Amino acid sequence: MKTINILRTFIPNVYMVGMLVSMSRHPRSGVTFDLSAPIMRGRDLSNRRRSQLTHIARLNTPLPADAPGPHTARLGLICVIATFGGLLFGYDTGVINGALEPMKADLGLSPAKEGFVVSILIFGAAIGALVGGQLADKYGRRQNILMLSLIFIVGTLGCVLSPNWQVLGFFRFVLGLAVGGASATVPIYLAEVSPYERRGSLVSRNEVMIVSGQFAAFVINAIIFNLWGGNDSVWRYMLVIAVLPAIALLIGMLRMPESPRWLSSQNRDKEALAVLKQIRTPARAEAEMAEVRRLAAEEKDERMGGWADLRTPWIRRLLFIGMGLGIFQQLTGINSIMYYGTQLLQDAGFSSGGAIIANTFNGLFSVLGIACGLLVMNKIDRRVMLLGGFALTTTCHLLIGLTALMMPDVGLKPYVILLFVVGFVFSMQGTIGPLVWLLLAEMFPLKIRSFAMGVCVFMLWMANAVVAFAFPPIVQTLGIAPSFFIFAILGVFALIFIATMVPETRGKTLEEFEDEVRAKYAEEAGEPALT
Repeated sequence: MKTINILRTFIPNVYMVGMLVSMSRHPRSGVTFDLSAPIMRGRDLSNRRRSQLTHIARLNTPLPADAPGPHTARLGLICVIATFGGLLFGYDTGVINGALEPMKADLGLSPAKEGFVVSILIFGAAIGALVGGQLADKYGRRQNILMLSLIFIVGTLGCVLSPNWQVLGFFRFVLGLAVGGASATVPIYLAEVSPYERRGSLVSRNEVMIVSGQFAAFVINAIIFNLWGGNDSVWRYMLVIAVLPAIALLIGMLRMPESPRWLSSQNRDKEALAVLKQIRTPARAEAEMAEVRRLAAEEKDERMGGWADLRTPWIRRLLFIGMGLGIFQQLTGINSIMYYGTQLLQDAGFSSGGAIIANTFNGLFSVLGIACGLLVMNKIDRRVMLLGGFALTTTCHLLIGLTALMMPDVGLKPYVILLFVVGFVFSMQGTIGPLVWLLLAEMFPLKIRSFAMGVCVFMLWMANAVVAFAFPPIVQTLGIAPSFFIFAILGVFALIFIATMVPETRGKTLEEFEDEVRAKYAEEAGEPALT
Protein backbone atom coordinates (compact mmCIF):
# COMPACT_ATOMS: atom_id res chain seq x y z
CA MET A 1 0.00 0.00 0.00
CA LYS A 2 2.83 2.38 0.87
CA THR A 3 4.46 1.70 -2.51
CA ILE A 4 1.19 2.41 -4.29
CA ASN A 5 0.84 5.77 -2.51
CA ILE A 6 4.37 6.73 -3.49
CA LEU A 7 3.63 5.92 -7.12
CA ARG A 8 0.41 7.95 -7.00
CA THR A 9 2.44 10.97 -5.95
CA PHE A 10 5.46 10.31 -8.14
CA ILE A 11 3.97 9.51 -11.56
CA PRO A 12 1.83 12.69 -12.03
CA ASN A 13 4.73 14.87 -10.99
CA VAL A 14 7.14 13.13 -13.37
CA TYR A 15 4.61 13.92 -16.09
CA MET A 16 4.56 17.56 -14.98
CA VAL A 17 8.37 17.74 -15.12
CA GLY A 18 8.39 16.25 -18.61
CA MET A 19 5.74 18.72 -19.72
CA LEU A 20 7.77 21.63 -18.34
CA VAL A 21 10.92 20.43 -20.11
CA SER A 22 9.07 20.36 -23.42
CA MET A 23 7.63 23.83 -22.85
CA SER A 24 10.60 25.52 -21.24
CA ARG A 25 11.48 27.36 -24.46
CA HIS A 26 8.18 27.31 -26.30
CA PRO A 27 7.90 30.58 -28.27
CA ARG A 28 4.21 31.03 -27.66
CA SER A 29 4.06 30.38 -23.96
CA GLY A 30 6.72 33.00 -23.23
CA VAL A 31 7.81 30.80 -20.28
CA THR A 32 11.45 30.19 -19.43
CA PHE A 33 12.10 27.80 -16.56
CA ASP A 34 15.32 27.19 -14.68
CA LEU A 35 15.19 23.40 -14.78
CA SER A 36 18.02 23.19 -12.25
CA ALA A 37 15.67 24.65 -9.65
CA PRO A 38 13.42 22.41 -7.55
CA ILE A 39 10.19 22.27 -9.57
CA MET A 40 8.46 19.36 -7.86
CA ARG A 41 7.54 19.53 -4.20
CA GLY A 42 5.42 16.37 -3.81
CA ARG A 43 2.47 16.95 -1.54
CA ASP A 44 3.35 20.66 -1.27
CA LEU A 45 2.42 21.16 -4.93
CA SER A 46 -0.78 23.20 -4.46
CA ASN A 47 -3.96 22.97 -6.43
CA ARG A 48 -3.27 26.48 -7.65
CA ARG A 49 0.10 25.42 -9.09
CA ARG A 50 -1.48 22.42 -10.80
CA SER A 51 -4.05 24.78 -12.29
CA GLN A 52 -1.27 27.07 -13.55
CA LEU A 53 0.58 24.12 -15.14
CA THR A 54 -2.61 22.99 -16.84
CA HIS A 55 -3.06 26.54 -18.13
CA ILE A 56 0.49 26.55 -19.52
CA ALA A 57 -0.10 23.14 -21.10
CA ARG A 58 -2.94 24.65 -23.15
CA LEU A 59 -0.50 27.26 -24.42
CA ASN A 60 1.80 24.48 -25.61
CA THR A 61 -0.66 23.62 -28.40
CA PRO A 62 0.55 25.80 -31.28
CA LEU A 63 -1.86 27.78 -33.41
CA PRO A 64 -1.55 27.62 -37.20
CA ALA A 65 0.89 30.19 -38.57
CA ASP A 66 -0.71 33.51 -39.48
CA ALA A 67 0.63 33.75 -43.05
CA PRO A 68 0.60 37.13 -44.84
CA GLY A 69 -2.43 37.91 -46.98
CA PRO A 70 -5.25 40.42 -47.45
CA HIS A 71 -6.12 40.10 -43.76
CA THR A 72 -2.71 41.59 -42.89
CA ALA A 73 -3.57 44.86 -44.62
CA ARG A 74 -6.97 44.86 -42.91
CA LEU A 75 -5.35 44.48 -39.49
CA GLY A 76 -2.88 47.24 -40.32
CA LEU A 77 -5.73 49.58 -41.29
CA ILE A 78 -7.60 48.82 -38.05
CA CYS A 79 -4.50 49.71 -36.03
CA VAL A 80 -3.91 52.95 -37.95
CA ILE A 81 -7.52 54.09 -37.49
CA ALA A 82 -7.64 53.16 -33.80
CA THR A 83 -4.38 54.94 -33.01
CA PHE A 84 -5.90 58.21 -34.19
CA GLY A 85 -7.21 58.15 -30.62
CA GLY A 86 -3.60 58.26 -29.43
CA LEU A 87 -2.79 61.01 -31.95
CA LEU A 88 -5.67 63.10 -30.56
CA PHE A 89 -4.46 62.38 -27.03
CA GLY A 90 -1.05 63.78 -27.96
CA TYR A 91 -2.29 66.74 -30.01
CA ASP A 92 -4.86 67.93 -27.46
CA THR A 93 -2.36 67.76 -24.59
CA GLY A 94 0.44 69.37 -26.64
CA VAL A 95 -1.40 72.11 -28.56
CA ILE A 96 -1.85 74.24 -25.44
CA ASN A 97 1.93 74.72 -25.41
CA GLY A 98 2.00 77.16 -28.32
CA ALA A 99 -1.59 78.37 -27.99
CA LEU A 100 -1.26 79.55 -24.40
CA GLU A 101 0.60 82.82 -24.99
CA PRO A 102 -1.88 84.31 -27.52
CA MET A 103 -4.74 82.81 -25.45
CA LYS A 104 -3.54 84.73 -22.38
CA ALA A 105 -3.52 87.96 -24.32
CA ASP A 106 -6.94 87.35 -25.91
CA LEU A 107 -8.79 86.16 -22.79
CA GLY A 108 -6.80 88.03 -20.14
CA LEU A 109 -5.62 84.97 -18.22
CA SER A 110 -3.79 85.44 -14.93
CA PRO A 111 -1.22 82.77 -13.90
CA ALA A 112 -3.85 81.07 -11.73
CA LYS A 113 -6.44 81.06 -14.56
CA GLU A 114 -3.75 79.88 -16.95
CA GLY A 115 -2.96 76.93 -14.68
CA PHE A 116 -6.68 76.17 -14.37
CA VAL A 117 -7.30 76.18 -18.14
CA VAL A 118 -4.35 73.82 -18.70
CA SER A 119 -4.89 71.47 -15.76
CA ILE A 120 -8.69 71.10 -16.04
CA LEU A 121 -8.15 68.88 -19.09
CA ILE A 122 -5.99 66.57 -16.96
CA PHE A 123 -8.58 66.35 -14.18
CA GLY A 124 -11.09 65.41 -16.88
CA ALA A 125 -8.67 62.79 -18.20
CA ALA A 126 -8.37 61.21 -14.75
CA ILE A 127 -12.15 60.79 -14.60
CA GLY A 128 -12.30 59.69 -18.24
CA ALA A 129 -9.70 56.97 -17.61
CA LEU A 130 -11.73 55.57 -14.69
CA VAL A 131 -15.07 55.68 -16.51
CA GLY A 132 -13.79 54.83 -19.99
CA GLY A 133 -12.70 51.31 -19.11
CA GLN A 134 -16.04 50.50 -17.54
CA LEU A 135 -17.95 51.81 -20.56
CA ALA A 136 -15.73 49.81 -22.90
CA ASP A 137 -16.47 46.67 -20.89
CA LYS A 138 -20.20 47.31 -20.97
CA TYR A 139 -20.81 48.62 -24.50
CA GLY A 140 -17.76 47.43 -26.43
CA ARG A 141 -14.36 48.87 -27.41
CA ARG A 142 -15.48 50.05 -30.85
CA GLN A 143 -18.62 51.76 -29.56
CA ASN A 144 -16.62 53.51 -26.86
CA ILE A 145 -14.05 54.80 -29.37
CA LEU A 146 -16.89 56.07 -31.59
CA MET A 147 -18.39 57.92 -28.63
CA LEU A 148 -14.97 59.34 -27.73
CA SER A 149 -14.49 60.65 -31.29
CA LEU A 150 -17.75 62.60 -30.95
CA ILE A 151 -16.61 63.98 -27.59
CA PHE A 152 -13.30 65.01 -29.19
CA ILE A 153 -15.21 66.91 -31.90
CA VAL A 154 -17.63 68.63 -29.47
CA GLY A 155 -14.86 69.49 -27.02
CA THR A 156 -12.58 70.90 -29.72
CA LEU A 157 -15.28 73.07 -31.31
CA GLY A 158 -16.40 74.26 -27.89
CA CYS A 159 -12.85 75.37 -27.06
CA VAL A 160 -12.43 77.11 -30.42
CA LEU A 161 -15.68 79.11 -30.00
CA SER A 162 -15.23 79.92 -26.28
CA PRO A 163 -15.95 83.61 -25.52
CA ASN A 164 -14.22 83.57 -22.10
CA TRP A 165 -11.98 81.46 -19.90
CA GLN A 166 -14.89 79.91 -17.99
CA VAL A 167 -16.42 78.39 -21.13
CA LEU A 168 -12.97 77.42 -22.35
CA GLY A 169 -12.31 75.62 -19.05
CA PHE A 170 -15.58 73.67 -19.33
CA PHE A 171 -14.84 72.42 -22.84
CA ARG A 172 -11.22 71.65 -21.92
CA PHE A 173 -12.70 69.40 -19.22
CA VAL A 174 -14.90 67.74 -21.87
CA LEU A 175 -11.80 67.18 -24.01
CA GLY A 176 -10.10 65.67 -20.98
CA LEU A 177 -12.85 63.07 -20.65
CA ALA A 178 -12.11 62.01 -24.24
CA VAL A 179 -8.33 62.00 -23.69
CA GLY A 180 -8.66 59.84 -20.57
CA GLY A 181 -11.15 57.51 -22.20
CA ALA A 182 -8.84 57.06 -25.18
CA SER A 183 -5.89 56.29 -22.90
CA ALA A 184 -7.92 53.47 -21.31
CA THR A 185 -9.70 52.06 -24.39
CA VAL A 186 -7.43 52.24 -27.44
CA PRO A 187 -4.62 50.02 -26.03
CA ILE A 188 -7.18 47.39 -25.00
CA TYR A 189 -8.75 47.40 -28.48
CA LEU A 190 -5.35 47.06 -30.16
CA ALA A 191 -4.31 44.21 -27.86
CA GLU A 192 -7.52 42.31 -28.49
CA VAL A 193 -7.42 42.46 -32.30
CA SER A 194 -3.69 41.69 -32.56
CA PRO A 195 -2.23 38.18 -32.99
CA TYR A 196 -0.01 37.21 -30.07
CA GLU A 197 3.11 37.21 -32.28
CA ARG A 198 2.73 40.92 -33.08
CA ARG A 199 0.80 42.19 -30.07
CA GLY A 200 3.70 44.06 -28.48
CA SER A 201 4.69 45.98 -31.61
CA LEU A 202 1.10 46.80 -32.59
CA VAL A 203 0.06 48.02 -29.14
CA SER A 204 3.22 50.14 -28.82
CA ARG A 205 2.11 52.11 -31.90
CA ASN A 206 -0.32 53.95 -29.65
CA GLU A 207 2.56 55.33 -27.53
CA VAL A 208 4.36 56.40 -30.69
CA MET A 209 1.20 58.14 -31.94
CA ILE A 210 0.80 60.01 -28.64
CA VAL A 211 4.26 61.59 -28.80
CA SER A 212 3.84 62.08 -32.56
CA GLY A 213 0.63 63.99 -31.84
CA GLN A 214 2.48 66.25 -29.42
CA PHE A 215 5.24 66.81 -31.97
CA ALA A 216 2.67 67.59 -34.66
CA ALA A 217 1.01 70.10 -32.32
CA PHE A 218 4.33 71.89 -31.78
CA VAL A 219 5.10 72.04 -35.50
CA ILE A 220 1.60 73.18 -36.48
CA ASN A 221 1.65 75.81 -33.73
CA ALA A 222 4.93 77.17 -35.10
CA ILE A 223 3.61 77.33 -38.67
CA ILE A 224 0.31 78.97 -37.72
CA PHE A 225 1.97 81.46 -35.37
CA ASN A 226 4.45 82.56 -38.02
CA LEU A 227 1.66 82.98 -40.59
CA TRP A 228 -1.03 84.64 -38.45
CA GLY A 229 0.75 85.53 -35.22
CA GLY A 230 -0.58 89.09 -35.28
CA ASN A 231 -4.20 87.90 -34.99
CA ASP A 232 -5.59 87.84 -31.44
CA SER A 233 -7.52 84.65 -32.25
CA VAL A 234 -4.55 82.73 -33.64
CA TRP A 235 -4.84 80.24 -30.75
CA ARG A 236 -8.27 79.23 -32.06
CA TYR A 237 -6.71 78.22 -35.39
CA MET A 238 -4.24 76.02 -33.54
CA LEU A 239 -6.98 74.25 -31.58
CA VAL A 240 -9.39 73.69 -34.48
CA ILE A 241 -6.88 71.50 -36.35
CA ALA A 242 -7.70 68.69 -33.89
CA VAL A 243 -11.16 68.36 -35.47
CA LEU A 244 -9.60 66.73 -38.56
CA PRO A 245 -8.17 63.59 -36.88
CA ALA A 246 -11.30 63.39 -34.71
CA ILE A 247 -13.49 63.25 -37.82
CA ALA A 248 -11.11 60.70 -39.36
CA LEU A 249 -11.40 58.58 -36.20
CA LEU A 250 -15.22 58.78 -36.27
CA ILE A 251 -15.57 57.89 -39.97
CA GLY A 252 -12.84 55.26 -39.81
CA MET A 253 -14.21 53.45 -36.77
CA LEU A 254 -17.64 53.20 -38.40
CA ARG A 255 -16.05 50.68 -40.78
CA MET A 256 -13.90 48.91 -38.19
CA PRO A 257 -14.99 45.70 -36.41
CA GLU A 258 -15.64 45.19 -32.72
CA SER A 259 -13.05 43.39 -30.61
CA PRO A 260 -13.49 39.60 -31.05
CA ARG A 261 -12.52 39.10 -27.41
CA TRP A 262 -15.28 41.43 -26.23
CA LEU A 263 -17.81 39.81 -28.58
CA SER A 264 -16.94 36.40 -27.19
CA SER A 265 -17.34 37.69 -23.64
CA GLN A 266 -20.88 38.70 -24.63
CA ASN A 267 -21.59 35.17 -25.97
CA ARG A 268 -21.57 36.45 -29.56
CA ASP A 269 -19.15 33.82 -30.83
CA LYS A 270 -20.38 33.80 -34.45
CA GLU A 271 -19.69 37.53 -34.74
CA ALA A 272 -16.33 37.08 -33.02
CA LEU A 273 -15.33 34.38 -35.51
CA ALA A 274 -16.44 36.59 -38.42
CA VAL A 275 -14.17 39.38 -37.12
CA LEU A 276 -11.25 37.00 -36.69
CA LYS A 277 -11.64 35.84 -40.30
CA GLN A 278 -11.18 39.48 -41.38
CA ILE A 279 -7.81 39.76 -39.62
CA ARG A 280 -6.44 36.19 -39.66
CA THR A 281 -6.13 33.35 -42.15
CA PRO A 282 -9.25 31.12 -42.13
CA ALA A 283 -7.42 28.24 -40.45
CA ARG A 284 -5.91 30.53 -37.83
CA ALA A 285 -9.27 32.19 -37.15
CA GLU A 286 -10.96 28.86 -36.48
CA ALA A 287 -8.15 27.66 -34.22
CA GLU A 288 -7.92 30.96 -32.35
CA MET A 289 -11.61 31.00 -31.46
CA ALA A 290 -11.00 28.64 -28.54
CA GLU A 291 -8.19 30.93 -27.39
CA VAL A 292 -10.50 33.95 -27.54
CA ARG A 293 -13.06 32.13 -25.38
CA ARG A 294 -10.38 31.27 -22.82
CA LEU A 295 -9.07 34.84 -22.78
CA ALA A 296 -12.60 36.18 -22.34
CA ALA A 297 -13.07 33.87 -19.36
CA GLU A 298 -9.80 35.13 -17.86
CA GLU A 299 -10.97 38.70 -18.39
CA LYS A 300 -14.07 37.93 -16.33
CA ASP A 301 -11.85 36.55 -13.56
CA GLU A 302 -9.66 39.64 -13.83
CA ARG A 303 -12.60 41.96 -13.17
CA MET A 304 -13.42 40.11 -9.96
CA GLY A 305 -10.78 42.03 -8.00
CA GLY A 306 -11.61 45.16 -6.05
CA TRP A 307 -11.20 47.09 -2.83
CA ALA A 308 -11.73 44.00 -0.66
CA ASP A 309 -8.47 42.50 -1.95
CA LEU A 310 -6.54 45.40 -0.43
CA ARG A 311 -6.88 43.66 2.94
CA THR A 312 -3.99 41.49 1.74
CA PRO A 313 -0.73 43.28 2.71
CA TRP A 314 1.33 42.24 -0.32
CA ILE A 315 -1.43 43.45 -2.65
CA ARG A 316 -1.51 46.80 -0.83
CA ARG A 317 2.25 47.05 -1.20
CA LEU A 318 2.14 46.44 -4.96
CA LEU A 319 -0.63 49.01 -5.34
CA PHE A 320 1.40 51.52 -3.32
CA ILE A 321 4.42 50.89 -5.58
CA GLY A 322 2.27 51.32 -8.69
CA MET A 323 0.80 54.60 -7.46
CA GLY A 324 4.29 55.80 -6.53
CA LEU A 325 5.59 55.03 -10.01
CA GLY A 326 2.74 56.96 -11.63
CA ILE A 327 3.16 59.95 -9.33
CA PHE A 328 6.95 60.14 -9.62
CA GLN A 329 6.70 59.85 -13.42
CA GLN A 330 4.69 63.06 -13.43
CA LEU A 331 6.83 64.78 -10.79
CA THR A 332 9.71 64.74 -13.25
CA GLY A 333 7.91 67.74 -14.73
CA ILE A 334 7.74 66.26 -18.23
CA ASN A 335 4.32 67.71 -18.84
CA SER A 336 5.36 71.13 -17.60
CA ILE A 337 7.60 71.08 -20.70
CA MET A 338 4.88 69.59 -22.92
CA TYR A 339 2.33 72.22 -21.78
CA TYR A 340 4.49 75.28 -21.01
CA GLY A 341 7.67 74.69 -23.04
CA THR A 342 7.16 77.76 -25.23
CA GLN A 343 6.67 80.03 -22.22
CA LEU A 344 9.67 78.50 -20.48
CA LEU A 345 11.86 79.23 -23.48
CA GLN A 346 10.54 82.80 -23.64
CA ASP A 347 11.45 83.23 -19.97
CA ALA A 348 14.88 81.81 -20.84
CA GLY A 349 15.42 84.56 -23.41
CA PHE A 350 13.89 83.52 -26.74
CA SER A 351 11.53 85.83 -28.60
CA SER A 352 7.88 84.76 -28.98
CA GLY A 353 8.44 83.49 -32.53
CA GLY A 354 11.79 81.95 -31.67
CA ALA A 355 10.40 80.13 -28.63
CA ILE A 356 7.57 78.51 -30.54
CA ILE A 357 9.99 77.27 -33.21
CA ALA A 358 12.60 76.11 -30.67
CA ASN A 359 9.89 74.22 -28.81
CA THR A 360 9.47 71.87 -31.79
CA PHE A 361 12.79 70.29 -30.74
CA ASN A 362 11.07 69.09 -27.56
CA GLY A 363 8.53 67.24 -29.69
CA LEU A 364 11.15 65.85 -32.05
CA PHE A 365 13.37 64.50 -29.28
CA SER A 366 10.33 63.12 -27.50
CA VAL A 367 9.65 60.93 -30.55
CA LEU A 368 13.34 60.00 -30.88
CA GLY A 369 13.53 59.17 -27.17
CA ILE A 370 10.63 56.73 -27.18
CA ALA A 371 11.94 55.12 -30.38
CA CYS A 372 15.32 54.48 -28.72
CA GLY A 373 13.65 53.29 -25.53
CA LEU A 374 11.59 50.69 -27.38
CA LEU A 375 14.76 49.32 -29.00
CA VAL A 376 16.55 48.60 -25.70
CA MET A 377 13.63 47.99 -23.33
CA ASN A 378 13.79 44.19 -23.53
CA LYS A 379 17.60 44.10 -23.24
CA ILE A 380 18.09 46.02 -19.96
CA ASP A 381 16.49 45.35 -16.57
CA ARG A 382 13.54 47.61 -15.74
CA ARG A 383 15.06 48.81 -12.45
CA VAL A 384 18.37 49.67 -14.11
CA MET A 385 16.62 51.67 -16.83
CA LEU A 386 14.41 53.46 -14.29
CA LEU A 387 17.32 54.35 -12.02
CA GLY A 388 19.35 55.51 -15.02
CA GLY A 389 16.42 57.51 -16.36
CA PHE A 390 15.77 59.32 -13.10
CA ALA A 391 19.51 59.96 -12.68
CA LEU A 392 19.61 61.56 -16.13
CA THR A 393 16.46 63.66 -15.66
CA THR A 394 17.57 64.84 -12.22
CA THR A 395 20.97 65.83 -13.66
CA CYS A 396 19.22 67.77 -16.44
CA HIS A 397 17.04 69.55 -13.86
CA LEU A 398 20.16 70.62 -11.98
CA LEU A 399 21.88 71.80 -15.17
CA ILE A 400 18.82 73.83 -16.26
CA GLY A 401 18.58 75.43 -12.80
CA LEU A 402 22.31 76.18 -12.57
CA THR A 403 22.38 77.66 -16.08
CA ALA A 404 19.39 79.91 -15.36
CA LEU A 405 20.89 80.97 -12.02
CA MET A 406 24.60 81.41 -12.77
CA MET A 407 25.09 82.01 -16.50
CA PRO A 408 25.19 85.68 -17.55
CA ASP A 409 22.32 86.95 -19.70
CA VAL A 410 24.14 86.63 -23.01
CA GLY A 411 22.83 85.50 -26.40
CA LEU A 412 24.04 81.92 -25.84
CA LYS A 413 22.14 81.39 -22.57
CA PRO A 414 18.68 80.46 -23.99
CA TYR A 415 20.29 77.96 -26.35
CA VAL A 416 22.15 76.27 -23.47
CA ILE A 417 18.88 76.02 -21.52
CA LEU A 418 17.18 74.60 -24.64
CA LEU A 419 19.96 71.98 -24.95
CA PHE A 420 19.43 70.77 -21.38
CA VAL A 421 15.62 70.84 -21.73
CA VAL A 422 15.85 68.72 -24.89
CA GLY A 423 18.22 66.35 -23.08
CA PHE A 424 15.69 66.03 -20.27
CA VAL A 425 12.83 65.28 -22.68
CA PHE A 426 14.89 62.68 -24.56
CA SER A 427 15.98 60.96 -21.33
CA MET A 428 12.47 60.97 -19.90
CA GLN A 429 10.70 59.63 -22.98
CA GLY A 430 13.38 57.00 -23.60
CA THR A 431 13.21 55.51 -20.10
CA ILE A 432 10.74 56.63 -17.45
CA GLY A 433 7.82 57.42 -19.76
CA PRO A 434 7.26 54.02 -21.43
CA LEU A 435 8.74 51.98 -18.55
CA VAL A 436 6.19 53.11 -15.97
CA TRP A 437 3.32 52.05 -18.25
CA LEU A 438 5.04 48.72 -18.89
CA LEU A 439 5.63 48.03 -15.19
CA LEU A 440 2.02 48.86 -14.33
CA ALA A 441 0.92 46.28 -16.90
CA GLU A 442 3.31 43.63 -15.55
CA MET A 443 3.32 43.88 -11.77
CA PHE A 444 -0.27 43.17 -10.68
CA PRO A 445 -1.84 39.71 -10.30
CA LEU A 446 -4.47 38.82 -12.87
CA LYS A 447 -7.39 38.95 -10.47
CA ILE A 448 -6.96 42.67 -9.69
CA ARG A 449 -5.05 43.86 -12.77
CA SER A 450 -7.79 46.04 -14.29
CA PHE A 451 -8.78 47.49 -10.92
CA ALA A 452 -5.18 48.21 -9.83
CA MET A 453 -4.29 49.73 -13.21
CA GLY A 454 -7.32 52.02 -12.97
CA VAL A 455 -6.31 53.26 -9.52
CA CYS A 456 -2.67 53.84 -10.53
CA VAL A 457 -3.56 55.61 -13.79
CA PHE A 458 -6.01 57.80 -11.89
CA MET A 459 -3.22 58.82 -9.49
CA LEU A 460 -0.88 59.44 -12.44
CA TRP A 461 -3.37 61.79 -14.09
CA MET A 462 -4.03 63.58 -10.79
CA ALA A 463 -0.30 64.16 -10.27
CA ASN A 464 -0.14 65.41 -13.86
CA ALA A 465 -2.94 67.87 -13.10
CA VAL A 466 -1.27 69.16 -9.93
CA VAL A 467 2.00 69.84 -11.80
CA ALA A 468 0.12 71.50 -14.68
CA PHE A 469 -1.81 73.75 -12.29
CA ALA A 470 1.13 74.67 -10.05
CA PHE A 471 3.91 75.22 -12.59
CA PRO A 472 2.99 78.72 -13.93
CA PRO A 473 2.56 80.45 -10.56
CA ILE A 474 5.68 78.74 -9.17
CA VAL A 475 7.81 79.90 -12.11
CA GLN A 476 6.34 83.41 -11.85
CA THR A 477 6.99 83.58 -8.11
CA LEU A 478 10.34 81.76 -7.82
CA GLY A 479 11.81 81.85 -11.33
CA ILE A 480 13.20 79.10 -13.58
CA ALA A 481 16.14 78.04 -11.42
CA PRO A 482 14.30 77.32 -8.12
CA SER A 483 11.48 75.60 -10.02
CA PHE A 484 13.88 73.09 -11.58
CA PHE A 485 15.76 72.64 -8.32
CA ILE A 486 12.43 71.49 -6.84
CA PHE A 487 12.11 68.93 -9.64
CA ALA A 488 15.69 67.79 -8.90
CA ILE A 489 14.90 67.25 -5.22
CA LEU A 490 11.81 65.24 -6.16
CA GLY A 491 14.02 63.22 -8.52
CA VAL A 492 16.28 62.25 -5.61
CA PHE A 493 13.23 60.98 -3.69
CA ALA A 494 12.20 59.02 -6.80
CA LEU A 495 15.63 57.36 -6.97
CA ILE A 496 15.37 56.31 -3.32
CA PHE A 497 11.84 54.97 -3.91
CA ILE A 498 12.88 52.89 -6.92
CA ALA A 499 16.06 51.56 -5.30
CA THR A 500 14.22 50.43 -2.14
CA MET A 501 10.70 49.55 -3.31
CA VAL A 502 10.32 48.71 -7.00
CA PRO A 503 10.72 45.01 -7.92
CA GLU A 504 12.27 43.65 -11.12
CA THR A 505 9.89 42.13 -13.68
CA ARG A 506 12.10 41.53 -16.72
CA GLY A 507 12.80 37.92 -17.65
CA LYS A 508 9.87 36.51 -15.66
CA THR A 509 6.45 35.36 -16.66
CA LEU A 510 3.58 37.15 -14.96
CA GLU A 511 2.88 34.00 -12.94
CA GLU A 512 6.51 33.72 -11.83
CA PHE A 513 6.59 37.35 -10.77
CA GLU A 514 3.33 36.97 -8.86
CA ASP A 515 4.70 33.93 -6.99
CA GLU A 516 7.92 35.80 -6.22
CA VAL A 517 6.27 38.86 -4.67
CA ARG A 518 3.77 36.68 -2.81
CA ALA A 519 6.64 34.69 -1.30
CA LYS A 520 8.61 37.81 -0.48
CA TYR A 521 5.86 40.02 0.96
CA ALA A 522 2.96 37.78 2.00
CA GLU A 523 5.01 35.19 3.85
CA GLU A 524 7.02 37.91 5.62
CA ALA A 525 3.77 39.39 6.87
CA GLY A 526 2.36 35.99 7.79
CA GLU A 527 -0.78 36.67 5.75
CA PRO A 528 -2.61 34.41 3.29
CA ALA A 529 -2.00 35.14 -0.38
CA LEU A 530 -4.64 36.10 -2.91
CA THR A 531 -6.03 33.07 -4.74
